[in-house]
Amino acid sequence: MSGTEGYDNPAYVKEGRDSVVEIDGGNKGSQRRERLTYSWQDLNVFAPVIQGCFRKSQVAEKHILRNITGICRPGELLAVMGASGAGKTTLLNCLNFRSDPTLKIKGKLYINGQRVSPDILTSRSAYVQQEDIFVGTITVKEQLVFQANLRMDKDLSTAERMQRVEDVMIELNLVHCANTYIGIPGTLKGISGGETKRLAFACEVLTNPPIMFCDEPTTGLDSFMAQNIVEVMMNLAKKGMTIISTIHQPSSEVFAMFNRVLLMAEGRTAYLGSTAGAMDFFAGMGKVCPENYNPADYFIDNLAIQPEKEEECKQFVESACDAYDKSSTGQLVLQGVEDNAQALADESAVGRNEMKVSRSPYKASWGSQFSAVLKRCVLENVRDRMVVKVKLAQYIMISLIVGLIYFDQTYDRKGVDNINGAIFLILTQVSFSSCFAVVRSFCAEGPLFLREHFNGMYRVDVYFLAKNLAELPLNICLPILFVSISYFMIGLNPEVDRFFIHMGLIVLTVNAVTSFGFMISCISKNEQVASALSAPLLIPLMLFGGLFMNNDLVPDYLIWIKYISWFYYGFEDLSINQWKGVDYINATTTEGGVLDGEGVLDILGFEEDNMIRNVVLLASLLIGFRFLAFLALLFKARRGQIKSYE
Repeated sequence: MSGTEGYDNPAYVKEGRDSVVEIDGGNKGSQRRERLTYSWQDLNVFAPVIQGCFRKSQVAEKHILRNITGICRPGELLAVMGASGAGKTTLLNCLNFRSDPTLKIKGKLYINGQRVSPDILTSRSAYVQQEDIFVGTITVKEQLVFQANLRMDKDLSTAERMQRVEDVMIELNLVHCANTYIGIPGTLKGISGGETKRLAFACEVLTNPPIMFCDEPTTGLDSFMAQNIVEVMMNLAKKGMTIISTIHQPSSEVFAMFNRVLLMAEGRTAYLGSTAGAMDFFAGMGKVCPENYNPADYFIDNLAIQPEKEEECKQFVESACDAYDKSSTGQLVLQGVEDNAQALADESAVGRNEMKVSRSPYKASWGSQFSAVLKRCVLENVRDRMVVKVKLAQYIMISLIVGLIYFDQTYDRKGVDNINGAIFLILTQVSFSSCFAVVRSFCAEGPLFLREHFNGMYRVDVYFLAKNLAELPLNICLPILFVSISYFMIGLNPEVDRFFIHMGLIVLTVNAVTSFGFMISCISKNEQVASALSAPLLIPLMLFGGLFMNNDLVPDYLIWIKYISWFYYGFEDLSINQWKGVDYINATTTEGGVLDGEGVLDILGFEEDNMIRNVVLLASLLIGFRFLAFLALLFKARRGQIKSYE
């Protein structure tokens, strides 16, 4: 049913208000779906206008959305269209409570007669965002299984979940690419852009949400793929879903598929109704769409504010919006909105007690969340062969270079200096490479983590612990490889136990550095900020590591830096491990005596008794940095207290 006739049919109005619960497709693994009517009335959005550089003061408010009223019923695909700056995205964000917190929003939102709150809407809606973010090293089916395990109801069995995954893949034509990697641009070949967008829809429809929001789902796709995506949305709408989607420059074929359209201009509603009714409405305004012309382009062109014609365009927009408000179509929409707001008076409508919200946003248990996330993290590390190969090549190459530069050192004065330099260089290399590797990988996954967390898929502690455990094997194996190559090439202490102690200290240091990298990543907004912070923070810690400045000569006002430096603890322990018990060095002290290992440690300002203490403090840094990283991630992923609009 399309056009204003749907709103003029009392039976249809009542059907839209009732909460008809259905089973999607009749499959055992499917979940129950309510039929919900979503309406908004007198929605106004104001943005603060700030002036001044040092003393910022709010001097005015910009009126972004002005008295927007509309409705979308089960079985409808409402396409929100308009020129750039018309307010499409702002409206969509307001309807799903994802607006910028600095905006001031007023208006009334209703679902089947009940005032909409963020919790009620989140539990009954899905949101297909414009940007598709996935882990590229898993397959399409693995992605859907991951979503099914974490987002579907707890009372469903594994067989029912897998059946639902199969049904969704058939429904969205993803069966042929079920075992294909999603892909990483420029690194790993995967599915096409259209398949990626269908996968995004598949992830959201697994739980049969009664309401779906889509933010420009056809952007970046060719006309064929765009038409395919709109067909997917139409099929979902036919099954009783309420779909509201912004659309950017649809083709004439795509435009003809919409059953309802919302045209916006300058923050106002220029038209809401059927596509055929839109043609008649604009014809009544003296704007007749030419034959063989895309109606979508025609409407947007006439509602846009064109350069050098600002006044003329604004006058037409105001007259069109005013004409719509007074038209029979506009009045029918207003009546439908008012009926939906009063639907609780109807005994068959959804009652307040029926629209309950679970206290926990998570569908899966802690153990199920951890198992699913850990498995995905491990698969990501194992299958991203390019990253693994680069890391292996990096560690092998640098260890060989260090070994060749400091090859076969002798125990004389120059050899002592070279050995100390080699030990510190090893510390520096593993520190910088480990820190920057964590910053790149962890920050890159930040948007995906936040999206999935806010969708109620898993907890912050689950993700953080799984990510740490998945990274642990590489953080152990790579340092062992590095030491195995360089240790005997340099000619460090040949005793076997010293070799393994050296290896253990390097592994512990690498994991402490990794913790520091996690902390920097979690406190930073993005990878660029994290990378900019890493080097300035690493260099002071390196300078106070004991090689460039004797620890006994560190100024009192800077002494605290060395106590948070793994360079200091690691270099002291590695030096003790190297020189402790060495009785003879072919060099003399400043007093004319024979230099030995104890004398080397005295020159560096190190004490043999500090070895166990340093191991404990390195472990403390490892734990402390990760705890601070977890707190920062917890703060970043906090669920803001979103309130209903005034």
